[in-house]
Amino acid sequence: MLCANDCMTEIPDITIEVSHLVKTYGSLTAVDDLSFTVKRGEIVGLLGPNGAGKSTTMRILTGYLPANSGSVKICGLPVASQAEATKHHIGYMPENNPLPEDMRVSEYLWFRGRLKEMPRAKLRARIDEVLELCDLKRNRHRILGRLSKGNKQRVGIAEAILAEPAVIIMDEPTIGLDPHQIIIVRDLIASLRGRMSVIISSHILPEIEATCDRVLIINGGRIVAQGSPAELRREIFGHTSYRVEFAGHNAAFAAHLTTIDASLSVATVGDCSGDGFCVATLVTTAPEDLGEKLLQRLPAGGYRLRALHRTQPSLEDVFLAATRRSWDARLPDKKVQNGDQRQPLPKI
Repeated sequence: MLCANDCMTEIPDITIEVSHLVKTYGSLTAVDDLSFTVKRGEIVGLLGPNGAGKSTTMRILTGYLPANSGSVKICGLPVASQAEATKHHIGYMPENNPLPEDMRVSEYLWFRGRLKEMPRAKLRARIDEVLELCDLKRNRHRILGRLSKGNKQRVGIAEAILAEPAVIIMDEPTIGLDPHQIIIVRDLIASLRGRMSVIISSHILPEIEATCDRVLIINGGRIVAQGSPAELRREIFGHTSYRVEFAGHNAAFAAHLTTIDASLSVATVGDCSGDGFCVATLVTTAPEDLGEKLLQRLPAGGYRLRALHRTQPSLEDVFLAATRRSWDARLPDKKVQNGDQRQPLPKI
């Protein structure tokens, strides 16, 4: 049995390597020349609209679906020619996790562990570990069919990490959960950072932003943007904004900002209140956070500050902008057929 803990020295720094992956269904191209890598211990979010190719990509990674062309390597092993060997390195939680309704939680984990060829001597202790990690110890003897949706999702995660694989792949792990259950699952996934490489597909964007080190945005089977949430904001929008409430030399305010950082400028200034404080929106292209500089240098320049708040686009804004940008790029190349008079979507 190959596993993360027993064979750590054999696991490379790059645990997932996807190169020029293509998958078609007849005339439909679901995955179109997809390439990316995932480092050991990294948590990566896979985002995209419905039909973008996320689930197809995950099924190819796990060996459940063959690609038309391209290659996938898990821990250095090619999935196409060594599917059984690569599955020893993968824990997979599909979107609709098929749990047997009549088995108890501990029975199901024992059954799955034996299918994964885990030795009996190790399996019992490992089941106790994952039940503790997934907060399922009180449910270990309950029948799966009687569990809540949240507990079933946690059983799916427990099964995925049971054999301590190097790679965990989760398709919509928080779908259908209430806010409390989402937080529990999010914290559980975050606890895997540094120990296992994790790919998560989800439509709950705040959870992706809170959990993932890096995000891949897919549209039309292609990666249209990738990077950390902060990097994506800079790439898509190119600036950071600050909202500041200040009182002082209004006429010289814009000039004073350039002495703090040359990239700072005033985007808008609202009406000043009766107590002399004005509200201004500042923009900068600087990659670093300028909040501390503003807090120090504005009072030093004779300005009184009542509030300073950094505002930035949400991951939802980034997602919408990236996908619409990719749609806009493709529209000029498409001919109008059957009276289809679609107009380009507005840019964000």
